[in-house]
Amino acid sequence: MARRDRDLVSEHSSASIRNRLRYPRGESALGDFMLGGVDGVVTTFAVVAGSAGGQLTTVIVIILGIANLIADGFSMAVSNYLGTRASQEEVRQSRSDEEWQITEFPEGEMAEIRQIFEQKGFEGATLDEIVSVISADRKVWVDTMMAEELRLSEVSKRPARAALTTFVAFSLCGSIPLIPFLGSFGTFDEMFRISTLLGAATFFILGIGKGWAVGISPLRSGLQTLAVGGAAAALAYAAGHFLHSMFAG
Repeated sequence: MARRDRDLVSEHSSASIRNRLRYPRGESALGDFMLGGVDGVVTTFAVVAGSAGGQLTTVIVIILGIANLIADGFSMAVSNYLGTRASQEEVRQSRSDEEWQITEFPEGEMAEIRQIFEQKGFEGATLDEIVSVISADRKVWVDTMMAEELRLSEVSKRPARAALTTFVAFSLCGSIPLIPFLGSFGTFDEMFRISTLLGAATFFILGIGKGWAVGISPLRSGLQTLAVGGAAAALAYAAGHFLHSMFAG
């Protein structure tokens, strides 16, 4: 038996299935890392591109870049934390509401269970038994309503982990376009060219990583992420150039 087949059999053993159902892993931190990483590169490279278009100095690029890196990274982390907490509160409130409805009007909630499983193709005695079994256990009843009627899951991202992942990815990836300026590698134009290459490479690598993780074409994902980042940088450069020509003209 091939290794992949053995792994598949092992993952579907009774013990493995029971463990996964009892301790669901929740949402991956990949989305938070991609969000922070891509936005970090966009933010700092937009500063670099805008400064280049506006013909600003290296010192200004460093000051604005680091200031944006810290402030925007913190802002994104807090926003992600609050957004995740809000989603969890929505789930908790919905669960409380379902529990109240089961208490106040069990017949109506039982009718909803019946319709849910009727739509799945169950009927007759089998359907009656399903409704009876589910409604006999209050927790199972509420869990079923949450999953089948409201499409809400209590297994979600961890707010603290989401915030930390976002901040780390933002700071790590966002600092890359600033490296040439921090190291004073040549003239401003030379540093800008190096920064452009580093930013493009970071966008592409992040996209490849996302594609590999979610099972889509890494090349296509990398090119899509690069295109988005390139568009943002082009807009920033154009804005800087326009403002320079307007006010310094």
